[in-house]
Amino acid sequence: MEKRYFTIGMAGHIDHGKTSLTKALTSVDTDRLKEEKERQISIELGFAPLHIDDTMAISVIDVPGHERFIRQMIAGVAGIDLVILVVAADEGVMPQTKEHLEILSFLGVKRGIVAISKIEKVDQDFTELVREEISEQLVGTVFENAEMVLVDSISQVGIVELKNTIKNQLQQLEARNSSGSFRLPIDQVFTVKGQGTVVRGTVYEGSVQDGDHLTILPSLIETKARQLQIHQQSTNSANAGQRVAVNLSGINTNDVKRGDVLVSSKHYVVTETIDVTIKFVSDLDHVVKQRGLIKCHIGTSEVLGKIVFFDRNEVEGETEEVLCQLRLEEPIVTKRGDRLIIRRPSPTETIAGGWVIDPHGKKYRFGEKTIEMLTQKREGTPLDRMLDAFHQHKELLKAELMKVTSLDEYTIAELLNEEKFIKLRAGYYTHNSIINELRKKVISLIEEYHTNNPLRLGMNKAEINQELSRTYPKNVVEHTLDLMLEDKTVKKEGQFISAVNFKPTFPKQWAKRMEQLILSIEEDQLHVKPWDEYTSLVGLPEKEAGELKWFLLTTNQVYQLDDKLVVNGAVIWNAINRLKEHTETGFELKDAKEILSVSRKYLVPLLELFDTLRVTKREDNKRFWVKT
Repeated sequence: MEKRYFTIGMAGHIDHGKTSLTKALTSVDTDRLKEEKERQISIELGFAPLHIDDTMAISVIDVPGHERFIRQMIAGVAGIDLVILVVAADEGVMPQTKEHLEILSFLGVKRGIVAISKIEKVDQDFTELVREEISEQLVGTVFENAEMVLVDSISQVGIVELKNTIKNQLQQLEARNSSGSFRLPIDQVFTVKGQGTVVRGTVYEGSVQDGDHLTILPSLIETKARQLQIHQQSTNSANAGQRVAVNLSGINTNDVKRGDVLVSSKHYVVTETIDVTIKFVSDLDHVVKQRGLIKCHIGTSEVLGKIVFFDRNEVEGETEEVLCQLRLEEPIVTKRGDRLIIRRPSPTETIAGGWVIDPHGKKYRFGEKTIEMLTQKREGTPLDRMLDAFHQHKELLKAELMKVTSLDEYTIAELLNEEKFIKLRAGYYTHNSIINELRKKVISLIEEYHTNNPLRLGMNKAEINQELSRTYPKNVVEHTLDLMLEDKTVKKEGQFISAVNFKPTFPKQWAKRMEQLILSIEEDQLHVKPWDEYTSLVGLPEKEAGELKWFLLTTNQVYQLDDKLVVNGAVIWNAINRLKEHTETGFELKDAKEILSVSRKYLVPLLELFDTLRVTKREDNKRFWVKT
């Protein structure tokens, strides 16, 4: 059977025996600091390995119970799978017990065990009274149906039963995903003599190998995992759910702090504005006002910021979830679904908790429309989030998708296998709805172009790219045009793209004048007048004259002799054929003048045109016919 990794936490009021119970379970004293020993209270997080059987690797986190160390408590329980709520039999439920319960609920911890400690200090009847009191206090909390175990850490009463209960609870949990990208919120930073900087934390997701290249966020400092340890034992790897210490290569202790996140991928979001859904505590001591100062605890970070409401100006006695935004004073690393706690800096109290619905928060207007938008974000399925991402960005790489949707790479890979997602060049993806949307825009753009330019063969492909690339990536535009050409929705002549049934036509009001102009040029054969004279004779405005000239030149109905003169195309080829009939391999200028009966004014540009058309090739004063 594959080994599974879990982290469990000890929570509860100060002096209710969490550290003693941890030692009874693991044989490890987690109070390691001199001050902790002297004051006999936990100040920092304590860690110990718990061995139950070979199918599980369990880390126990002993969190401080004193209200002054609530930050450490939140940092400790943020990544746990199971909580043991410790309540002393001689005191029962206390204020910090209640606050820890609220925090655990806000952090989404679903499984818990109630350990009634110090039972040797009271008689059996009193213990039963405490049990009843605890049951009453737990109604409506995540621990309402939790199993209760009576324990005494000194006499070891109930320790075996507690271990069995832990095992049964963990067996019902799904294992964390160790195959995704590695993420480790750092809760401890220290220096080991001769080794350098070491960070420690619970692996939220993914796994890390000795030698992996990693990044410290939000500072974007590159580093390398030089050595890994789990509970003082060297290891080559650590997986989601495990406590691990990572020796970082080339990093000064001042470069990293608690609250930073160690990652292996670039897709994690660094942000200062997050859209959240939160629930407030039922017994708020003070009103929470619009843009009020708050302290946000997320992962292991603690950041000051402001809370922004979009449907109210204050909160007091609110029992329903509230959609709002947190604007933070420092960047944090987060993704959709991450749990958070909101506390008031002064007077200090926990006021709310919830989860991140979008780490890419933007400034929104106050009002119902914003609430509707945030509701859609909150309720959105993974597919909805993928579609939203594509409609916003049009094309994305897998890594970018992970960043903007906060979905793991396996969910994304599974969704991308659906036929409506399309792989483009260079690893980019888009969605069929984006292509269909762009198809309509291409047709609309081309039809408008045909209306305004009836004599043009079509719109230049580069011009289409330039126009549509203002709102769509060039990659998506190119792919859409290729598809439309392939299925004959549009056609292409040279570099010009047109509607499939389009043919250039003369504008109705100018058709007769244009036809007359063309006829006049044809009648004048090689002895043409300047173009402007023809347009003046038929009364053709400058704009329409320019369009006609472009059309005739593009379709080879006329050829340009110089800046002013154009000659009918058929006349040009007749002149070429006449010359060929009266010459053999080549001819000189005087031969052409005699055969074609034109003056030097027309002859020189005419022969240069023949060279341009590659029917002749000039060598010194003679031209030779190019063999075809």
